Amino acid sequence: MSAKTSSSDIAARSGRRKLANAIRALSMDAVQAANSGHPGAPMGMADIAEVLWNDYLIHNPGNPEWWNRDRFVLSNGHGSMLLYSVLHLTGYPLSMDEIRNFRQFGYRTAGHPEREPELSIETTTGPLGQGITNAVGMALAEKMLATSFNRDGYDVVDHRTWVFAGDGCLMEGISHEACSLAGTLKLGKLICIYDDNGISIDGETDGWFTDDTAKRFDSYGWQVIDNVDGHDSIAIGKAMEAAMADDERPSLICCKTVIGFGSPNKRGTASTHGAPLGAEEIAAARVELGWDYPPFEIPEDVAVAWSGLERGNSFEQAWQETFDGYKSAHPDLAAELARRMNGELPANWADFADQAVAAIAAAGANMATRKASLLALNAFAPALPEMAGGSADLTGSNLTKHDGSSVITADDASGNYIYFGVREFGMTALCNGLGLHGGIIPYSGTFLTFSDYSRNALRMAALMELQNILVFTHDSIGLGEDGPTHQPVEHTASLRIMPNMSVWRPCDTVETAVAWRYALERRNGPTSLILTRQGLPHQPRGDEQIALIGRGGYVLRDSKGKPDIIIIATGSEVALAVEAADKLGADGVKVRVVSMPSTDQFDAQDDDYRESVLPSGVTRRIAIEAGVTDGWWRYVGTGGRVIGLDRFGASAPAEELFEHFGFTVANVLKHARELLA
Repeated sequence: MSAKTSSSDIAARSGRRKLANAIRALSMDAVQAANSGHPGAPMGMADIAEVLWNDYLIHNPGNPEWWNRDRFVLSNGHGSMLLYSVLHLTGYPLSMDEIRNFRQFGYRTAGHPEREPELSIETTTGPLGQGITNAVGMALAEKMLATSFNRDGYDVVDHRTWVFAGDGCLMEGISHEACSLAGTLKLGKLICIYDDNGISIDGETDGWFTDDTAKRFDSYGWQVIDNVDGHDSIAIGKAMEAAMADDERPSLICCKTVIGFGSPNKRGTASTHGAPLGAEEIAAARVELGWDYPPFEIPEDVAVAWSGLERGNSFEQAWQETFDGYKSAHPDLAAELARRMNGELPANWADFADQAVAAIAAAGANMATRKASLLALNAFAPALPEMAGGSADLTGSNLTKHDGSSVITADDASGNYIYFGVREFGMTALCNGLGLHGGIIPYSGTFLTFSDYSRNALRMAALMELQNILVFTHDSIGLGEDGPTHQPVEHTASLRIMPNMSVWRPCDTVETAVAWRYALERRNGPTSLILTRQGLPHQPRGDEQIALIGRGGYVLRDSKGKPDIIIIATGSEVALAVEAADKLGADGVKVRVVSMPSTDQFDAQDDDYRESVLPSGVTRRIAIEAGVTDGWWRYVGTGGRVIGLDRFGASAPAEELFEHFGFTVANVLKHARELLA
């Protein structure tokens, strides 16, 4: 679809600066009222936003979640008042009261944009560089879905992804990761508008940012439209048209702007970046801009000119006519696209998943949980064509490429597997973008120790309550000879303390399959799957126990009568706990073994269930996990024991390391007998 307006039409329209000044006025007034915020970017990019939203952006304020809308991402999210201003002006359900209460508790006009589908705020931005990376994911999702669903005469998936980004976004390393891949994959419907104002918080950027941005993006395979006057609506429109005309390459429009445009005494300086202009300067700016209206008042002629409701409805109606024809010609495809875009699992999913888990349990295979993860992928993927993922150059180690995987390339986006290259941060934020777009269930893989590289993108997924499945393999000192640089001891614990991040460390094929099922069904947050390199034994269990795995913690082995001691373990240490329990049982000790693959899921259970697994009357407890001990004391109490690792590992074969650091039956027995004495 296109909202293209000819350059002559642009030139003929009057009052464009006045329309842009509405953004400037709302932005400086809202920041002043809040006594905090960033007026400079909205004032500097107002002319660009006016041209984009009024002439080129395909959107419908009357239906913000329309599937085929263009996606817009404000990557330089500190300039949030620009976005709130255009949402209000074009007719989205964002009232002037919300604008007046910018940055105040309980209002949707937060200091940085927070994902709000009802307003078409596509993603949460502010951590610089991640917005543009989310946008790469959105553009890739559009290309994948268009390839899968469009048919001759029916382009039912056909929209662009637009990004505003500033110097800070392009300084962040993640932008290099994402934009390089975007060029390689030829995401021609991705258009980034670079606010080249030469100012950041510390002042003029030529002291620390002298990259030749145009050459950099040209080397990535982008179309670069350089040296555009960001305050000339005709030049801006021509640049956008040139970008839209190139479907083979993503486009970067480099707009020269003045930060704080309209502020007579502070424009072009860092003082407009992150602080209110002040009442005196705002009054002077009103004179400079010819904006003779009180704060938060938009004159009727400006309001009418900005309204996008009629235009947006016409866009959606035209698309709906196409989609109605598509439904008649291709009913199965139309139903499948609707299911995916609505975030619904297949109608037969529950029965299918039950059978898949049961088959894996019946096989009872011994294997590393990274291999069990591939087993689960092969079991579930045939029912979920919307699954798409890959690995950060560790496909053969993470085992993320299942039997039904086909590789996405620049010239063929019909596949479902992405070679991300060594780009962990970019991969994770890009997968966030795939999920944000809709129609895709994203997953990705790397070593657990490299989750640190992805940390802020993981946090953003959790903050946005966004489904994103993270496959983290090589989960402990069990990876052996690669040494402490690759041995994650603190990482599982650090993921567990992240709000809304669900973490699973399964002990065998069955728990791994249940963890995968949980991750695929969880639509309100990311899930980290923590998996071993080394082989693990299958743990026998009944159907009732299998049903309880999804509750995060359950009794794997039990004694007759009240237990004398409880041993809690996860992952590779469950087998160690079971073996120790056998030896203690032979000596007449009543031992309960609790497998706790997901502490967050266990903690979410009701009091009665948690008491049934960890009865308060049994105070002799041991927790075992090959990682830091801090998180386990709440389960064992001050009188219990935690066998863990509060130091970095070493380079040696895994068996030697487990022996050296006390992950042995003998050490578990020693602690148990001391507690029982």
